[in-house]
Amino acid sequence: MIEFDHVSKRYGEGIALSDFSCVVPTAKITVVMGLSGSGKTTLIRMVNKMVTPSSGSVRIDGVDVATLDGVTLRRSIGYVMQEVGLLPHKTVLENVTLIARIAGQSAETARRNAIDMLTMVGIGNALFARFPQQLSGGQQQRVGVARALATKPNILLMDEPFGAVDPIVREDLQDELCRIQRDLGLTIMFVTHDRGEALKIADQLVVLSDGGYIEQAGPPTQLRAKPANDFVRKLLGL
Repeated sequence: MIEFDHVSKRYGEGIALSDFSCVVPTAKITVVMGLSGSGKTTLIRMVNKMVTPSSGSVRIDGVDVATLDGVTLRRSIGYVMQEVGLLPHKTVLENVTLIARIAGQSAETARRNAIDMLTMVGIGNALFARFPQQLSGGQQQRVGVARALATKPNILLMDEPFGAVDPIVREDLQDELCRIQRDLGLTIMFVTHDRGEALKIADQLVVLSDGGYIEQAGPPTQLRAKPANDFVRKLLGL
C-alpha cells in the first residue's frame, strides 16, 4: 500500500501539489488522471524518491520513503515512461537482463527472469537478439514493461506509458497490463490523460485538478454513474 499524507510540493514560487492525501491500495491499479499541470507525474516520482515533498510524507507499507536509500528504493520499484529509454547498443534481452543485474541478481537468475518477463509481455525469443531500433513502438513498450518487471517488484509506476503508440496497439497493451497485474498481484500507479484508458484499466480512479486537488476518487463505475461535478463530467466525457 502507498499512502500520500498531506503532501505538498513547491518549485520556487510555484505550487505543483498542495496538501494531497490518498491511499493507493495493494494489488490494484490506481489511475491518476488530470489536465497538464495537475501534479500527476510529480506524485508518482515521489514514490520512488525522484522528487522530494516540500511537506507531508509518502509511505510504502507504513515506511516513510524519506528514511530509505533512494537508489535501493528505485531498484525495488518498476518504472515505465512514455519515452522507453532502451539502450540502443544492446539487444532486447540484454536491455532487460542488465536491469536485473544492476538490482543484484546473478547472471543466470537475471537472464532467466529477463526471458520470463519478455515472454510474459508477449515478446518471443525471435526478437531477443534484435536492437531497439528494429522494433515497433508497441514492441519497445512491451520491452520497457518487461525491463521494469525483471527485478520482481511489488510496485509498478507508469507515467503515460502507452501515449506514443497507435490506438489498436494501445488497447492490446492495456489488456496485457491488466492480465500481468492480475497474474503477479502488482500494485500499479498509472498516470494518463486518456479517459478511455483510465476507465478501462482502473480499479481506483483519481481525478485531479490544478495543484493535485482531488475532484473525485473511486471505482470507475462510481465516477461514471455519479460524477461529483462538472469538472469530472467533462474530463470523463460524460
